[in-house]
Amino acid sequence: MNYCLSVFDELVYTNIIYKSIQSSHLRQNMSHSTPNRPADRPTPTVEDYLMTMHVMERDYGEIIAARLAEMLNVTPATVAMTFKRMERDQWVVGKGRKGGVHLTESGRSAAYSVIRRHMLAELLLVKLIKVPIAETHNEAHGIEHSISPALEERLRKVLGDPEVCPHGNPFPGHEAATSHWIPLTELAAGQKGVIRRIHEFAEDNHALLGFLVENGIAPGAAAEITEVLPFNQTLTIRIKERAITLGFQAARYIYAEVT
Repeated sequence: MNYCLSVFDELVYTNIIYKSIQSSHLRQNMSHSTPNRPADRPTPTVEDYLMTMHVMERDYGEIIAARLAEMLNVTPATVAMTFKRMERDQWVVGKGRKGGVHLTESGRSAAYSVIRRHMLAELLLVKLIKVPIAETHNEAHGIEHSISPALEERLRKVLGDPEVCPHGNPFPGHEAATSHWIPLTELAAGQKGVIRRIHEFAEDNHALLGFLVENGIAPGAAAEITEVLPFNQTLTIRIKERAITLGFQAARYIYAEVT
């Protein structure tokens, strides 16, 4: 993808990033209000929930409170309390006795918005100030909540209406662009491909993401599955001359385009 950042754009967006990062230390105090946040936009805490809930609903068909608590590193009681506030504000609707919920139309729209802002921030960090992709996910969290709708639209145009983030995950509405990529766990020994995507849930695991990138497992890398051992739930992948063994639990979050 070709980007068209002029010198002026680079100065403008560098200033935006600086101001966003400068204020990101205030996030602990922003659970109820954020400067310049549109009146109909959820709080940063709720936006973080919505991002993860959308991915769960998109990929697994349901949102379960216990799994959400694990992903967000909070207690089940905290999730239950947040669900109540989100249901009150009509971001979600309750579902059955298991503590699950569904996103409402407004909740899904808000989830799409924060995901777009997050991914645009990641792309800007990679393109403009060369932040390694192992770090962009966490850094983008300090920026996404400060991006206005007008700036979101400007970034989208400047970055060429991207379909995927630096980790290969699809922007909302562009899921078809990644639909033919498959998890490494579905490949057999001897199959080759190109790494195209590291799933959002692997992005959320900073240690795992760092390990993958450090070992060359990143979008664009040519790879070969050399061994699959179902009895101990591992597979070995070769990238260049390096062999890396992964558990299925991690490998299922890495997607490749078979060649």
